[in-house]
Amino acid sequence: MERLLGTPGASDPIEKDLLLQVLDDAVAALSDSDITFLVMGGIASAIFGRARVTSDIDLFVRQSDSDRVLEALAKRGFRTEVIYEHWLSKAALDGVTVDIISRSTPDILLDDEMVRRAVIGRFEGRRLWLVPPEDLVVMKALAASEDTPRYWYDALGIIGHADLDWDYLIRRARANGPRRVLALLLYAWSNDLVVPGDPVRTLFDLVTQNAPNPGGHRDPTGTSS
Repeated sequence: MERLLGTPGASDPIEKDLLLQVLDDAVAALSDSDITFLVMGGIASAIFGRARVTSDIDLFVRQSDSDRVLEALAKRGFRTEVIYEHWLSKAALDGVTVDIISRSTPDILLDDEMVRRAVIGRFEGRRLWLVPPEDLVVMKALAASEDTPRYWYDALGIIGHADLDWDYLIRRARANGPRRVLALLLYAWSNDLVVPGDPVRTLFDLVTQNAPNPGGHRDPTGTSS
């Protein structure tokens, strides 16, 4: 299903035009080679959530396609480099970097369900296939660190603006990082963002069911246990 989404705020015109040209080249290279990929990172975050400037392009690909991706980009004039074989390569053209990501923290891969749920978003007049917003929230929550606090706020922006499938988000969080996602949802709640109670209860029960609890704990929605 296509969601027509707002265009993020513009950056400097020269930088924006260059980024868009490289984005077009990268998308064309992978599309012409019939490689499955989804846009993630700053571009997807800006489309789903809060407007923000980004200076690079992040593409999520299957691990089995990583070599083909680099070959396709190299044919278009990109300079390519494998950074970490198990998850990250980079391609560069005219000073713009394209991150080729095949595994997101801790162990999230581009699978068939994610591809089926991919969303078409609009970015500066372009139609792009995006990582589902629910997966992007989980990825951002898990990858946020002292060096990348913007990931946390990107996730909050998506929660505040996107129409999320909460059942799917919780299923992804359950498999990959329930404590971190629970913390994110509680923080979103504390900032008056609309978060349904059921996902919070589900994650709370999941992360506490095996924890030592000699004095009893209180459900964050208000029920003692």
